[in-house]
Amino acid sequence: MLAVSSPPPIETERFRDAAAAVARLEEIYERNTAFLRQRFDAYATGEPFDARVRATYPFVRIATMTHARVDSRLSYGFVYGPGVYETTVTRPDLFRDYYTEQIRLLIDNHGVPVEVGESREAIPVHFAYRRDVSIAADLSPTQPLRDVFDTPDLGALDDAIVNGTLERPDGAPAPLALFRAARVDYSLHRLHHYTGTDPEHFQNFVIFTNYQFYVDAFARISRERVARGDVRCDAFVEPGNLVTRRGQPERGAAGRPPERMPQMPAFHLVAPRNEGITMINIGTGPSNARNITDHVAVMRPHAWLMLGHCAGLRNSQKLGDYVLAHGYVREDHVLDEELPLSVPIPALAEMQVALEQAVGEVTGLTGFDLKRVMRTGTVASVDNRNWELGDQVATIRRLSQSRAIALDMESATIAANGFRFRVPYGTLLCVSDKPMHGEIKLAGMASEFYRQRVGQHLDIGLAALEKLKAHERERLHSRKLRSFTEVAFQ
Repeated sequence: MLAVSSPPPIETERFRDAAAAVARLEEIYERNTAFLRQRFDAYATGEPFDARVRATYPFVRIATMTHARVDSRLSYGFVYGPGVYETTVTRPDLFRDYYTEQIRLLIDNHGVPVEVGESREAIPVHFAYRRDVSIAADLSPTQPLRDVFDTPDLGALDDAIVNGTLERPDGAPAPLALFRAARVDYSLHRLHHYTGTDPEHFQNFVIFTNYQFYVDAFARISRERVARGDVRCDAFVEPGNLVTRRGQPERGAAGRPPERMPQMPAFHLVAPRNEGITMINIGTGPSNARNITDHVAVMRPHAWLMLGHCAGLRNSQKLGDYVLAHGYVREDHVLDEELPLSVPIPALAEMQVALEQAVGEVTGLTGFDLKRVMRTGTVASVDNRNWELGDQVATIRRLSQSRAIALDMESATIAANGFRFRVPYGTLLCVSDKPMHGEIKLAGMASEFYRQRVGQHLDIGLAALEKLKAHERERLHSRKLRSFTEVAFQ
């Protein structure tokens, strides 16, 4: 067994000032990741190692000794009883505002300091780099990488905290956050891989879509805003980290377009304090929907919204009608193990009100007239794109029993993962076909619908998110999303 080579230890220290605590987290993180990068550079040049290289993530901890209640209106920012609570953290530079807010709330709500120090959770050498490090198989033929450095450990990457299945050893601290550091790092790397943009560009409000038309319209709107110097936005970012700053001509954008588009390209209308909008084209299917939301969740967005197309199930619906989901039939199956089907996915009042008001404002319709273009009801999401070819009698019976008014492949997954990750969620779909009533999505049949509705649908989504931005965070992050013994970090 090799000895262990680590940087000199940093003593754990107490802080009553959140900004100072985050500064210490950043000091520990930057020192330890720099150590790993320096040692990896030596490894890459063939330098022999007689000791295993290890550096660990920083942690933040709080200990309380009282059952005194805090403001019960809060949905986060407090621990649920006496005890010791702890989490490891990563990338304080990226999450500085988030960590500062969470730690400040803990200090204010409980009147005790937090502790910051070095944890026992090793930093995988891959995660010491903000982008994927290229590790060739022949870098050090006599010493395999895993004999010298820590590599990602699935035991530290699971979602046991999120899923409520964590089994703590006796005497171990309770979790303070939904994700430990390595789990966050894993998703940060995956976000760049799938979306073609760095995590630094992700905004607090996210739109998922399953059609390129919406992305094209969003890109056009975003470019127009930054070109005219709209003070509500700072920049527009496209795949390849192609950045166009406010007031800058598009041809002067920094960065380089990718040689090929990523699997789920992301576009970011960047605003101060990350209060802008990110749009991601997730493509088709619940697997994609689950994959990207698993990773976006570590960014702790304030809300995410599904804007997409669906099959209308009622004969009274018209192509181009809107569907505001207030319930979901989960036949997508990708989250059945993590979130049992017995768990209801409730509609969130703040999201529903914002979406309905936005539909009214954009269409110019109110009250009873709004029902001409929008229905509120249950959306069924399935994992079979050719569901129409199955047993029609059984399908009609099942959908009728659920009172579903629309069917797609992604909405229930996105809503369920929002519920699971405590991210406020909403769904507004647009009817693009009615296969049970002879109106099938074929070339030419829906072209008029696309021309008339796509821009309006996106305008509604953008207007809804602007309304949500006006909410206080404590109201938007609903208590309906929190469990019995919830972590303190939002």
